[in-house]
Amino acid sequence: MTMTMANRISDQKQNEGPTPEQARRGRRTAFLLFALGFGPMIVATIMFYTGWLNPAGHTNNGVLLKPVAPVSALNLEASTGAPLAERFGPEVVDPNWMMIVVAAECGSQCEELLYLARQVNIALGKNAHRVSRAAVLGSVPADLQARWPREYSSMERLVPAAGSQPAWPSGVEPATEPRILLVDPFGNMMMHYGSEHSGKDMLEDLKRLLKLSQIG
Repeated sequence: MTMTMANRISDQKQNEGPTPEQARRGRRTAFLLFALGFGPMIVATIMFYTGWLNPAGHTNNGVLLKPVAPVSALNLEASTGAPLAERFGPEVVDPNWMMIVVAAECGSQCEELLYLARQVNIALGKNAHRVSRAAVLGSVPADLQARWPREYSSMERLVPAAGSQPAWPSGVEPATEPRILLVDPFGNMMMHYGSEHSGKDMLEDLKRLLKLSQIG
């Protein structure tokens, strides 16, 4: 009888859930974990956009998107059907930065950007694994298609989800001009590059971002 009553009391306490003090401690712990993990990334983004704490006032070489646009707006998915947007965000373990080459038709200018993204990725050296590469291409010439496994095997091909069309951010129109989109670990398209930019331009931006950020 005594054991039954003790069990009931124990069950009641469990059903009551955490006390207000326990809930507050839990929220504080969650906030601290978030701040430790993503605080540097948030600060890095603010510094990059504004030039804060940068005596030279230099911020970026690429074209900034203002405001940033969520990569989910592109409605892209991998060959497996997995949505691209699922790879980013605070709930993802070790999310990467990503360079995405976009073009309706992959002619010479498009292939120059494919090559540029590849060489910049390699030039990052020990940080190369923190940046992934992908391409969204409407049509690819037979010659490039044949060379793809040899020259761009590390560049993933993405496609729009069935029945959807990508909502490209302002200033990015793949139908008229190929671009490279830079996506941060939060899943924000934050910057884009074109034929007017050099590999040095992209490399400087990425090195600065990766140095400031501990995420991705």
